[in-house]
Amino acid sequence: MTPVAIERDGELAILAIEHPPLNLFDAELMDALELALAEIVRQAPRGLLICARGKLVSGGVDVNVFDGLSAEQGAALWRRLLAIVHAVEELPAPTVFAAHSLCLTAAFELSLACDLLIAAESARFGLVETVVGLTPAMGGTQRLAQRAGPARARELVMTGALYDAATLERWNVVNRVLSDEGFEQAARAFALSLAQGPTRAHAATKAIVRAACEGGARAADRLVPQLAGDLFATEDLKGAVRSFLDRGPGHATYEGR
Repeated sequence: MTPVAIERDGELAILAIEHPPLNLFDAELMDALELALAEIVRQAPRGLLICARGKLVSGGVDVNVFDGLSAEQGAALWRRLLAIVHAVEELPAPTVFAAHSLCLTAAFELSLACDLLIAAESARFGLVETVVGLTPAMGGTQRLAQRAGPARARELVMTGALYDAATLERWNVVNRVLSDEGFEQAARAFALSLAQGPTRAHAATKAIVRAACEGGARAADRLVPQLAGDLFATEDLKGAVRSFLDRGPGHATYEGR
């Protein structure tokens, strides 16, 4: 059985990690993630939901992967894992990660590559690489710094502690905390609602936020006229404006172009 499954719910693509018993990031799972993301890019969905099946979201990276690596081999591993993160970030559509339970190291870092992180009440998160003398190298530290600030990022990484979903929601790492009961269905419904929205506008939003994070508000300002101006040529905007003028708000049907 493949450790990654791809499903479709209308315009929403769902990437589910299914690699029992602990959904560890080993060579097999890394291979499967690369192939799955390449397939998703080809499908061009209007939204992506990443989730996991089983008791845990993930116990993190299989430590056997690290055994005996040289410095050069370690660097190559991190470049490979960062490429997975970048592939998720660069999708021109909303991306949501749904964490239903314990989410450690690589899985937590993958969640931070998504636009939005949704967590169940009982979910816990940790970057625990310090236990084997590592620092997170799949992009987690810097993305935590973007969301929660540098001091919180250092705390999470240096302590190697576990943090509950409510705490990370207060720190702006988790976007929403949902009830354990019905979590899978609620997370899917939330992601589907984004996938049914104006895809090109969402892609512009992602580009503007990224520019602001990397270069500040003025850097984003320089992109806005072109990015937002181009939206006037899309069927999404044209249809939404027509429906608003004809019938009032809330009646647009977006086509993702």
